Amino acid sequence: MRLAWLRNRMPRRRKPLEIEPEASNPLVPPIPRANRFSVQDLIVEASYGIGARPTRLVMTTMGTVLGIASLVVTIGFAQTAAGQIAKQFDAVSATQVVVSPGETQTRNGSAPTAQLPWDSAERVERLVGVVTAGLIAKVPATDLTITAVPVNDPSAPATASPPLLAASAGLLDAVRGEISTGRYFDSGHDARGDRVAVLGARAAEKLGINRVDRQPSIFIDGLAYSVMGIIDTVERRPDLLDAVVIPMGTARTDFRLAGADELQVQIDIGAGPLVSRQAPVALDPNAPENFSVQAPSGRSELRENVQADINVVFLVLGVIALLAGGLGIANVTMLSVMERVGEIGLRRALGSTRKQIAGQFMVESIVIGLLGGLIGSALGVFAVVVVSLVQQWTPVLDPVVAVGSALLGAVVGLVAGWYPASKASRIEPISALRGT
Repeated sequence: MRLAWLRNRMPRRRKPLEIEPEASNPLVPPIPRANRFSVQDLIVEASYGIGARPTRLVMTTMGTVLGIASLVVTIGFAQTAAGQIAKQFDAVSATQVVVSPGETQTRNGSAPTAQLPWDSAERVERLVGVVTAGLIAKVPATDLTITAVPVNDPSAPATASPPLLAASAGLLDAVRGEISTGRYFDSGHDARGDRVAVLGARAAEKLGINRVDRQPSIFIDGLAYSVMGIIDTVERRPDLLDAVVIPMGTARTDFRLAGADELQVQIDIGAGPLVSRQAPVALDPNAPENFSVQAPSGRSELRENVQADINVVFLVLGVIALLAGGLGIANVTMLSVMERVGEIGLRRALGSTRKQIAGQFMVESIVIGLLGGLIGSALGVFAVVVVSLVQQWTPVLDPVVAVGSALLGAVVGLVAGWYPASKASRIEPISALRGT
């Protein structure tokens, strides 16, 4: 009993202190150390680094904002300008078809192989893709006199009369013409053969007529014709501005017009090949080869080349501006690394790894780039819309460009911050702390 009591009273021997195996021993696996630096800590540290100097943050972000905004604006203006150019091409050339009688060679020259029917416009307008159509012909009379007064003064100097043309009711719309005053004659005047006329702007000036509210008249070979309107602009047949235009039915009655010279057709964009095949058949199913058709192709190579050249020029300008913004981020991030050498050394001494140090600076530069990209993209879209509205253009901007430009800001920040972050991760704790 005594021995048992003494054994219990004696202090027990402690276990020998276990020494952690060294990592250099290949037979003993190293003990992993818990990584206490989480993603949340990384975001917090990066947020503190970004917001520590608000003025510098604004200046750095402005570089990316200007770069992204310039890129969006240049691409937006390129697409808008290309749309305006395409609109002009489509309005003038890509929507115009001209049908005329074919010609055959004879001893005395060339002669038409067929004659355009008087109802050619109505036949062609039934085709798919045709908007409107109209006939036009030059009145075959060389000695016609056209004056604004009924009496010819033999003592007055001789002046050349304006050319006399005959047209159907739908010609003005087919050639994209506009009336400045009065109106154009309709199918009723054509069917009845009414003696009415429409003057081109230069012909009206030559005849001394500038208004039609007083029902002025002109005299063609002594016959009085009431002036109904004055043509101001014409996109496809500018010779109408120098001519006197009368209804086709009137020309057939008064001047024995034998046939029309050509059929002007306005079509939808891309309908040229289809209309060029079907129009001759609609005019003469038995001999469609007797008509000659001038029609645009479905796509305009010239328009596409112009659009491509404009896109390249504006894209190069946008890339240069974006490069300037990326260099600004890189410079400011490098400056931030140099100013925070002491902080980096202290964190390394407390156990932060190189990967964690590099990740902090990478997150800072990515956030700055993304922030600049969002603001720049919004400003670029706003600028394109405002300028287009002021110039009365149709703003054209691909949504992918707007969204992609915002994300491109983050990519620029990633690329720009890679080298400063790599340099920060290579800073040794001893040299950093000695430098401070």
